[in-house]
Amino acid sequence: MKVGYIRVSTVGQNIARQEVLMQELGVDKVFIDKASGKNTERPQLRAMMNFVREGDSVVVESISRFARNTKDLLELVEELNSKQVIFISKKEAIDTNTPTGQFMLTIFGAVATLEREYILSRQSEGIVIAKQQGKYKGRKRIDSPDFEAVYSKWKSGSITAAKAMQMLGMKRNTFYRRVAEISV
Repeated sequence: MKVGYIRVSTVGQNIARQEVLMQELGVDKVFIDKASGKNTERPQLRAMMNFVREGDSVVVESISRFARNTKDLLELVEELNSKQVIFISKKEAIDTNTPTGQFMLTIFGAVATLEREYILSRQSEGIVIAKQQGKYKGRKRIDSPDFEAVYSKWKSGSITAAKAMQMLGMKRNTFYRRVAEISV
């Protein structure tokens, strides 16, 4: 069975081009994620990895749609190999059923990692410049007028940290960051 995987980074991006390619290639089933490729914690990627069986082929438009760094790419392909599933990337003409395809997969994975690092580097440089110009203030601080009261209840043992976070609408890191600020 030919199984396709489509990914775009945001909900607003269009998947039509990738869908047309999957139809042209005669793909039997398609899994679609609208999420960043920075890691492998994508629901449809996981569903696809669980779905494929020995003898299947996983088809993607390009490596960057499947994984954004060499480590993730090689781990995903290794998982497919352990199930005896072939990986095919149309754009890069990679087919892991061949030695050349396996070699090229490693090379293109390294290039995808380099591209991702360049993007992050340019983003960081842009943020530094924006901060210098006073245009970037960072993420807005989450404040709660009830923090001190809830903090006191948590500190005295009346409520759990999980309950305190729920009452304040804060995630774990934010809650403990505020606790550290008070403790200083």
